[in-house]
Amino acid sequence: MNEPLKSHAHTALEAFLGHWRGSTELAASPWGPARTADAEVTFSRAAGGYALVQSYRHIEPDGTHFEGHGVFTVDPDHGETLWYYVDSMGRPPEAPARGHWEDGTLRLERRSPRGTARHSFKVDGGVLTHTAELRLGDAPTFSPFMVSVCRRV
Repeated sequence: MNEPLKSHAHTALEAFLGHWRGSTELAASPWGPARTADAEVTFSRAAGGYALVQSYRHIEPDGTHFEGHGVFTVDPDHGETLWYYVDSMGRPPEAPARGHWEDGTLRLERRSPRGTARHSFKVDGGVLTHTAELRLGDAPTFSPFMVSVCRRV
């Protein structure tokens, strides 16, 4: 069986590889007040390089923690980058977020009955930045949810 060719999106994901540490700024939301948490994230290759596995964890000032695990891959039929994600909030996995690369930034969006989440991931100058915005229910606009800024360790 011949392996399919890896796309630009597969290659672009390689920038995330490694272990990163920094902080996550969480905006006030239905899940809690605005706060800062210590964060770390690891990205590693999987499935022969056709996927990237993400492990994220943050620890809040009171010692509680949150963790999430994702898998990034590329839809070979449409060229979109897909992000499957599950976390310690306890909800089952949903349909993947879908997105594209724009000027070195991966932009993804996931829709569910609860609303829409919009994410961006970028590595620039040795800094990984992950930004998330939410539009819950029938809200007309997106609101900031979180920004993680991490450096490779």
